[in-house]
Amino acid sequence: MSILKVARMGHPVLRGKARAIERAELKSSAVQKLIDDLIETMNEYHGVGLAAPQVHEGLRLFVAALDADGDEGDEADPREPVAIINPEIVPVGSDIVEDWEGCLSIPDVRGRVPRAREIVVRAYDRRGERIELRAHDFSARVLQHETDHLDGILFFDRMRSLETLTFLDEYARHWAKGD
Repeated sequence: MSILKVARMGHPVLRGKARAIERAELKSSAVQKLIDDLIETMNEYHGVGLAAPQVHEGLRLFVAALDADGDEGDEADPREPVAIINPEIVPVGSDIVEDWEGCLSIPDVRGRVPRAREIVVRAYDRRGERIELRAHDFSARVLQHETDHLDGILFFDRMRSLETLTFLDEYARHWAKGD
């Protein structure tokens, strides 16, 4: 396994639409190694998700560390990251929640982003099996954020206003106390 270089905002790979992975490709050693490398890279940088385009691979694949029931997990009990391949997201209901997000490709910056509170994700797992996940709150936010990367969308593209766009140290100083 390897720690991969994370593309930063401004690199064209982050703005392209990623290509779907053919089912026959899923079990290839190249895709399996990429999944392992994504997990190792995500963990190295203390992320909760990482999409293939963020490591210069234009494929519809990401990894995410989600709680077993789709809720935000206890940091002392992290969940095994899952690979999500060719995801399709369907919002459940119309409840939209605005909350803070950050991104490994936009280091040390945060902003408030509106997202569906609850979603269903249909995708393939790393074994090539169809999966369906129902997620809400933080896990739903992570899944939507990472899926956006597959479509060339960065979190601030979804912000209603750039007024909350802030550096991490300023977030900690002025915003985190109110949440």
